Amino acid sequence: MAKALFITATGTDVGKTYVSALICKRMKDEGFNIGYYKAALSGSSDIKDSDAWYVKRKANLEDEYNEMVSYTYKHAYSPHLAAQIEGNPTDMKVIKKAYKDISKKHDYMIVEGSGGIICPIRYDNDKKIFLEDIIKELDLPCLIVADAGLGTINSAVLTVEYMRSKKIKIKGIILNRFEIGNVMHEDNKKMIEEITGINTAGLVIQNTLKKENKFHADNLSSLFE
Repeated sequence: MAKALFITATGTDVGKTYVSALICKRMKDEGFNIGYYKAALSGSSDIKDSDAWYVKRKANLEDEYNEMVSYTYKHAYSPHLAAQIEGNPTDMKVIKKAYKDISKKHDYMIVEGSGGIICPIRYDNDKKIFLEDIIKELDLPCLIVADAGLGTINSAVLTVEYMRSKKIKIKGIILNRFEIGNVMHEDNKKMIEEITGINTAGLVIQNTLKKENKFHADNLSSLFE
């Protein structure tokens, strides 16, 4: 079975997919056999516009889309609501089998969540599945993606404390849209580390003048240990 990391975030549109793609690309470029999986994906009427396709293209992954994603919903809602509207609720057995099958092909896996950590994946009269249930069923440690900007101390600390209350293992935090020399971003990083006791595992460094980003993370493979 592959060594794996689950990528969650402090909220929606913080950069989970972008960071997942950066990690996959860096690992593959360094010669590691890495794959990607996402249980449920919302807001995609065309798979080539989906999060998973972005990761596949960015990191040049060879797996087929249907190996990488178990449930794709057209509505850009939380998966539980999209599933209710489209009549295709998630099944934990399907998710576990799909993850097991794709992880057999790789030495390392990135598993991306949906939304933030408190995200309902299925919520109906028959079953209630939250993101944390998938993390526990797959028995995976997590990386948290947080924005570097205003408000991130609160959202990052709350995410960490919730995950700790659920006994979910946290391997580190990656700050997205981080600007070197930005006094607030630098202080946010320091405060998050001091309050949570969790080290920053990586930075997506944003250069607004050059309109480019650089991914800084030392020894990514060690996070999978």
